[in-house]
Amino acid sequence: MSSDSVIDSLTAAVNASPEDVPLRVHLAGLLLDAGRPAEAIAHVGQALARNPADPQAQALMQRALGGGAATPGSGTPAPGPATAKPAGGTGAAGGTGAAAEAPRPAPPPGPGQPGDDPLAAYEQELADVVPPRFSPAGDQPEPVTKDADRMFDVEVSTIRLGDVGGMTEVKERLELAFLGPLRNPELRKLYGKSLRGGLMLYGPPGCGKTFLAKAIAGEMGAKFISLSIVDVLDMWIGNSERNLHELFQTARRSAPCVLFLDEVDALGHKRSKVTSSGMRTIGNQLLAELDGVEGNNEGVFVLAATNTPWDVDPALRRPGRLDRVVLVLPPDAPARTSILEYHLRDRPIANIDVRRVVAATDDFSGADLAHLCESAAEYAMADSIRRGEVRMIEQRDFDRALKDVRPSTKPWFATARNVAMFANEGGVYDDLVSYLKRRKLL
Repeated sequence: MSSDSVIDSLTAAVNASPEDVPLRVHLAGLLLDAGRPAEAIAHVGQALARNPADPQAQALMQRALGGGAATPGSGTPAPGPATAKPAGGTGAAGGTGAAAEAPRPAPPPGPGQPGDDPLAAYEQELADVVPPRFSPAGDQPEPVTKDADRMFDVEVSTIRLGDVGGMTEVKERLELAFLGPLRNPELRKLYGKSLRGGLMLYGPPGCGKTFLAKAIAGEMGAKFISLSIVDVLDMWIGNSERNLHELFQTARRSAPCVLFLDEVDALGHKRSKVTSSGMRTIGNQLLAELDGVEGNNEGVFVLAATNTPWDVDPALRRPGRLDRVVLVLPPDAPARTSILEYHLRDRPIANIDVRRVVAATDDFSGADLAHLCESAAEYAMADSIRRGEVRMIEQRDFDRALKDVRPSTKPWFATARNVAMFANEGGVYDDLVSYLKRRKLL
């Protein structure tokens, strides 16, 4: 007896006894051997619906899903709308007998026509029982629209300038450049002051340039977007420039918005010293975006920060771009007092002489002061663990921490001194020169 005859007999038996799971599984195995996986999947799916733990049915389903569709000539395709056997003994071409019974494979599915897949209908029918053959990868990105902000988080800053300790001169400069015109729209219109501009903050690391940028955004009630070179660079040609353009487009859609370019010397390095053509192109793209060549920058305030302003391309400091340069210095005595009180506010302290600590932390940056408080807390906690009883953070802990923590700004001032003496073209670093002279470092 031929395999097709056996399959037909078993099919009739299964139709008569649909609850007979072993018989249905046996039929599915023969269908797979005959190269008819679509019919086999249907029977295995019904078997699993009645007995999900059947190991033979599970193995057959895995085999059927991994084996693919039958090749032409390997067996009779599943009867259906696209591959139905002709009724009667006469074929479509007028032949009789064997020609009428010969199998005719269904045409292969065309591109973009998932409905022609012989397994798709069964997969949809058995969706509650059989898992899908294909599923999206876990890291597949969500589809985005044309105007979606795909790369950059738009924040709402809750920090205000009052939260920034000291920096009186910096705050006055910011009030003149940004905050005053924003609060007085009528006067701004009268004097023809534009709501666009750029400002570059420079100074030793850890002195609060990023914190100050967030405070400006909070004071203005504007959105805040922060960007570093990691967000821009891409290995594919042209993608870095597109990333930079999308950043500015996001800021324009979110206006009023403070756009903070951290470590701007990495993006806008002096082109005369750049040997990579890709980095030169990124620098040119940054200049074009600052000029608003491809969009209106009204309401977009560009704040840049760098520890090495002497490495920034001079074209970035041209009027209309980052035309204002502000020196952010280590905190003075009142600012150090505020910073110390801020970092000690939630810690158990007793008998701390803040004036003594402030006097001993000249040239400390804000980050240095935070590290000092952390070190003092560590010493107190270690002593508490050793003694088996909790004690407060005391002045002796700060005295011990001051022996280990040193100001991180001194190496920066050593380099800045040489720049102030020999590379102060156009008076760009006059503020730095004045500070160094007051400190008798120049």
